[in-house]
Amino acid sequence: MMRIIINTHFAFSSVLCSFVLLLFIANTAIAEMAEPNTAATVSAQQQSRGAYLARAGNCKGCHTAKGGLPFAGGRQLSTAFGIFVTPNITPDNETGIGHWNQDDFWQALHEGKSRDGRLLYPAFPYTEYTKVTRKDANAMFEYLQSLAPISQDNASSNVKFPYNFKPLLYLWRNLYFKQGVYQADKSESEEWNRGAYLVQGLGHCNACHTTRNLVGASDEETLSGGQVMGVNWYAPSLASHLEAGGGDWSIEEISELLATGISERAVASGPMATIIKQSLQHLSPEDVRAMAVYLKSLTEHDHSISPSVEFSVMSGSLRNQLQQGGQIYKQYCEECHGASGQGVPGIYPPLAGNRSVVMASPLNTIRSVLNGGYPATTKGNPQPYGMPPFQQILRDKEVALVVSYIRNTWGNNGGLITAIDVDRVKGGHK
Repeated sequence: MMRIIINTHFAFSSVLCSFVLLLFIANTAIAEMAEPNTAATVSAQQQSRGAYLARAGNCKGCHTAKGGLPFAGGRQLSTAFGIFVTPNITPDNETGIGHWNQDDFWQALHEGKSRDGRLLYPAFPYTEYTKVTRKDANAMFEYLQSLAPISQDNASSNVKFPYNFKPLLYLWRNLYFKQGVYQADKSESEEWNRGAYLVQGLGHCNACHTTRNLVGASDEETLSGGQVMGVNWYAPSLASHLEAGGGDWSIEEISELLATGISERAVASGPMATIIKQSLQHLSPEDVRAMAVYLKSLTEHDHSISPSVEFSVMSGSLRNQLQQGGQIYKQYCEECHGASGQGVPGIYPPLAGNRSVVMASPLNTIRSVLNGGYPATTKGNPQPYGMPPFQQILRDKEVALVVSYIRNTWGNNGGLITAIDVDRVKGGHK
């Protein structure tokens, strides 16, 4: 009897050990199968985040030639210093960044240096991208490396003398380049800092909205406004309520304009419409709001007084000039923008009280009359109403008359425009 019990116990133990061993093997196999899947999931998440960040930085917008393949480069950027041709950033080993690693990519964004240590010209906005964190830079690199390689040799940049003398670039960097990741302002909220990080870093808004000196360095004041090099548009100051500062706007109004390109108070046009279409509309509502919070804060306490150009005594000649402009406005503009310049909310922008109309620089208003245009086509505004061009209909003098009328009617005080001003705009890059 004892032998039977012992044998039975031994048999049961053997079966139990076998079961435990099989369970261990099965769990090990499952773990081994799950590990690569987990790694693949992490990689996919990294690439997805990188794709989002690349959209925020509008990398595709610059690194894609007109009608060309995405990220393969070849787009020509015309500046006062020459023509810069954007490089191929697909993972092609010969013509792209296939041989690059994360350190190389970080060096380009953070230090403004290529893989071989060669100094990059600030046409690539590393002056802003230096604020991007290493974590975000790595995610962007992983995304770019996941793209299909495209073999495409692009032309070399054609930098004018003396700017092509590389030692001058060392001097320029010493004077104007401040390297460093964005540092949060502890006195501000997390949302404000997120907005500042996006605006100052990946969004590189200061690359356009700034005044530049003779050597292309931006004004020390952030987002102070200036003419965009090579495209003959004026990017208004975001730090002054006299131009495009949003201190008297609500967070919701600013967010709406950034995400859709249109609001009851304004319409984004020109290069800004392109940025909204290619980049900003794809950001999360939380990130758009964070940017709005930061931008609003720039002019929330701005008490600048608009310079008055009202005419204390209106001469007969001046009155006649504005009357002629009014007649042109009535014929070509009133149907959309209204007899009182009130516009149609969400469709045609108001002209009365519109700061973009009365800015010191009339460049954008003249361009809009000459070339017309459309707001950005976005998810929030899928079928935007456009403005037809009038340069084939109106002579330079007539454009000057109607723009002068718009800038000095319904309480607007923007100064007069001459046919010479119009001719200068037409002579610029279109």
